[in-house]
Amino acid sequence: MHTDQETSQPTIATLLRVSANVLKQTSTSARLDAEVLLAHVLRKSRVQLYGASTDTVEPEPTEQFIQLVHKRREGRPVAHLVGSREFWSLGLTVTADTLIPRPETELLVECALTRISERARADVLDLGTGSGAVALAIAKERPNANLTATDLSEEALEVARFNAVALGLNKIRFFSGDWFGAVLGKRFSTIVSNPPYVTEREFKLRDFELHHEPSMALLGGGKDGLAAIRLIVGRASENLTPGGWMLIEHGFRQGPAVARLFQQAGFESISTYRDMPGHPRVTEGTLGN
Repeated sequence: MHTDQETSQPTIATLLRVSANVLKQTSTSARLDAEVLLAHVLRKSRVQLYGASTDTVEPEPTEQFIQLVHKRREGRPVAHLVGSREFWSLGLTVTADTLIPRPETELLVECALTRISERARADVLDLGTGSGAVALAIAKERPNANLTATDLSEEALEVARFNAVALGLNKIRFFSGDWFGAVLGKRFSTIVSNPPYVTEREFKLRDFELHHEPSMALLGGGKDGLAAIRLIVGRASENLTPGGWMLIEHGFRQGPAVARLFQQAGFESISTYRDMPGHPRVTEGTLGN
């Protein structure tokens, strides 16, 4: 192994230190971003980077890494730069056509699993599947369930189908359409959705962070962020079996409003669950028999 004093080539430690300082200007996770990008370029794990911190890096991968750092500094999401994101221990391909799965969405999966039998062949619908993250996580944990996933974006569905095949979870049925329009006449025992819920004001304030992701997956909530949720909850009875459960992810300020929408639509046993930071994030309810 060599150090910077012995060669002009930078070490892993030097690249990480310098790039993290650069990324601090625009990222709240600068060091993590740098590690993920360098691990991607060198085809190593982040743990392997720590063990090889004094190793030097050849000019070509150094240049590749620097280019990725510049793109990240300009606001490009790390997941888009490396082409993947881990969700529920699944390695998912993501593109500019899909919303990047967030850690808080794992709560939606966790809550849904409590409503889906491990043995019975439950019929589960994932509305607005995007990269397929939620549907694939449920399919992994409930192999007996019949999974259906929908999205208005054909490009997003292509990514979701690719992920399903790559992960060997290829029994999921994918349909293109606007919310329940893709599954007219079909009923499900559990419906889950992570719909757009960012308000117009929030989107403008977070434009630098969000404008590289599909606005359709973020901004369909209107001024109050509830437009898509209002539509989904209001029409759920047409596709949810009596006694079935609906679970929706929402913004951390929207819990009470979403619970009221559930109540107005005739749902019972309504509960709102908090994510790891303690924010209200998922609301569920059951449709009375």
